[in-house]
Amino acid sequence: MSALIESLDAGRRLAQRIPYSLVALVARFAVAAVFWRSAMTKVDESFQVKSTTFFLFKEEYKVPIIPPDIAAYLATYQELIGAVLLVIGLATRLTALSFIGMVAIIQVFVYPSGWPEHLLWFALLFLLVARGPGAISVDHLIWWKSA
Repeated sequence: MSALIESLDAGRRLAQRIPYSLVALVARFAVAAVFWRSAMTKVDESFQVKSTTFFLFKEEYKVPIIPPDIAAYLATYQELIGAVLLVIGLATRLTALSFIGMVAIIQVFVYPSGWPEHLLWFALLFLLVARGPGAISVDHLIWWKSA
């Protein structure tokens, strides 16, 4: 039994040596990929919002309060710009917060049955809000230079 405990402890010590910056980088890329791929279905080759996107926001997504055309633009460009910001690690916490808001809207108003996937997105975004983007980021360079 002590050999098992020693092996588990060795595994724990090894895992604790993984730098948070690497964890944050993977989280940023994972979430950015989700939203980038979504945005790419909404735009054409010149990054203009497709007519089918406006149709989806009018007929399927039906987000309350915001008119469908405005919601289509806001969501599409938030996904595009936010994905890039997450990848480079610029304004990471603010971007992650905006995506948390988007995920909440998607969960409540658009796809309530998608909660298992939304929960995964939320967990990664929440990690980035709580702990930041890590040292492999533009945010880190900005804060490091200003300190």
